[in-house]
Amino acid sequence: MNVSKFGKKIAVQSGIGQLMDDLGAAQSAEHEMLMLGGGNPAHIPEVDRWLRQSMEALLADGNRFKRAIGNYDPPEGNAEFIEVVASLLRGRFGWDIGPQNIALTSGSQLAFFILFNLLAGEYEDGTKKKILFPLIPEYIGYCDVGLTCDLFAAQRPKIEHLDEHTFKYHIDFDRLDIAEDIGAICVSRPTNPSGNVLTNSELERLSDLARAKGIPLIIDNAYGTPFPNIIFTGAQPLWNENTIVCMSLSKLGLPGVRTGIIVARRDIIEMVARVNAVMSLAPGGVGPALLTDLVRSGRIIDLARDVIQPFYQRKMQEVVRQIHECFKGIDYRLHKPEGAFFVWLWFPNLPITSQQLYERLKQRNVLVVPGHYFFPGLTEPWPHTNECIRVNYAQDRAAVAAGVEIIADEVRRVYQMKP
Repeated sequence: MNVSKFGKKIAVQSGIGQLMDDLGAAQSAEHEMLMLGGGNPAHIPEVDRWLRQSMEALLADGNRFKRAIGNYDPPEGNAEFIEVVASLLRGRFGWDIGPQNIALTSGSQLAFFILFNLLAGEYEDGTKKKILFPLIPEYIGYCDVGLTCDLFAAQRPKIEHLDEHTFKYHIDFDRLDIAEDIGAICVSRPTNPSGNVLTNSELERLSDLARAKGIPLIIDNAYGTPFPNIIFTGAQPLWNENTIVCMSLSKLGLPGVRTGIIVARRDIIEMVARVNAVMSLAPGGVGPALLTDLVRSGRIIDLARDVIQPFYQRKMQEVVRQIHECFKGIDYRLHKPEGAFFVWLWFPNLPITSQQLYERLKQRNVLVVPGHYFFPGLTEPWPHTNECIRVNYAQDRAAVAAGVEIIADEVRRVYQMKP
């Protein structure tokens, strides 16, 4: 079959596509896999109870139920939900926004597909623009969303060694080059995969640099504040007319409803709505129907602060203690986990690639994510990209503990291999 350039791009199995295939196969495998890859959130009992109650209330209200599943919403998404989100962010944080500043998408992955291809790529006048990642590693899901090749630019970070086994990435502002072909800057906060959290001053500095260049700063807030607030530092939310904040219901415990939230200036929201109309007519309505009352009351912030954030912080502390215990005698580094629900492990001078380590662990029924997928836009060779793995600690405690022990054992075997 003869296909377009876009078709050929999709026909080549992407990194995230292959990993999702592996995750799906693992769930139906004869042998139980320890699922420490992927991005599924934990099933937090109190959150699950609230979601069940909300679903039961929706089912009991005939009119709400019919609207949620039987009517198309507008292309920008459910109007009532958008209104309460705008009211919450305006009232709690003083953001100068209204419903005209918010659009929903069928998941945040689609949000970035839309935004990246609106703000970068090939233009009618022949010019090309790129999305700049000022701090990598960055989210694997960005890698293949471009409709044109060479859509991304990236900069290597500074690495601060906090102690023998702990490090942290920083934006190298002294080397940060925002060239004329940059259409937008993008950061995730907390950063997936490393759990790094940009400080308030770093984020404001990026915002100022973007404004000076006349380009937007996109903040991927899928794990961030104010919800789901899987963040363990004093980070404050940021929005202004030059900033696009992308949020999600997935990490609250609703990945299945595929609801992304974009907060931006009005002209960007209007473009997002037009793309929604073409690609999917309208975003799904079940997620907004379940969450509207929680957002209207402001309890979504309380739930995130008092339940979700402490839950993940406890799990983070557990896995960090176990890593330091299991990896004794191994040359390893752990990125300081400041948010999200991943640990990012670096094995300096690893004798094999992270992909080969991934395959070896898969043979031992442990799924992680190899690190080389997390460096979109990096063109210069860097051994570090093949020395890291991402481990999801959101899953069952016993599974995480068993998986960490197997990872440590396998890495120990790899380091003992003959050159």
